[in-house]
Amino acid sequence: MKLKVLLPHQVFTEVDGVKRIVAETPQGSFGVLPHRLDCVAVLVAGILTYESETGDEIFVAIDEGVMVKAGNDVLVSVRNAIGGMSLGELREAVEREFINIDEGEKQVRAVLAKLESGFVRRFAEYHRG
Repeated sequence: MKLKVLLPHQVFTEVDGVKRIVAETPQGSFGVLPHRLDCVAVLVAGILTYESETGDEIFVAIDEGVMVKAGNDVLVSVRNAIGGMSLGELREAVEREFINIDEGEKQVRAVLAKLESGFVRRFAEYHRG
C-alpha cells in the first residue's frame, strides 16, 4: 500500500510498500491491510502505526482527522503529526500537545459563543427599540 499523511500546510510523510496500518478511532483501534475493502474512518488523537516492507514498525503521533483507503492508496489527513520519537515519547507528546490544543479550542469556542449570544441579544434590543 501507499501511505500519505497530509497536514493542512504540507505532506508529512509519503511511504510506499506499507504492509499494514493501525490507527485509533472513537470506537477503538482500526486496522488496514492491502486487500481490505475501500473505507473511510474518523481518527482521534493517538498513535498511527504502520509496517514497512522491511518489517519495521513506525509510529507517528497524529491529531484527529480522517483516513481514506481507496485501492492501494491510504490517505490520512490530520491537523498535526509528530514522528521520529520512541513510542513512549510519542504518547506523551500526544497527551501534551494535541489534548491541550483541544482544551484551548474549547475555551475559545466558549468565548465565541458568549460573544455571539451578546451580539444577538443587543441586536434584538436595538431592533425592538
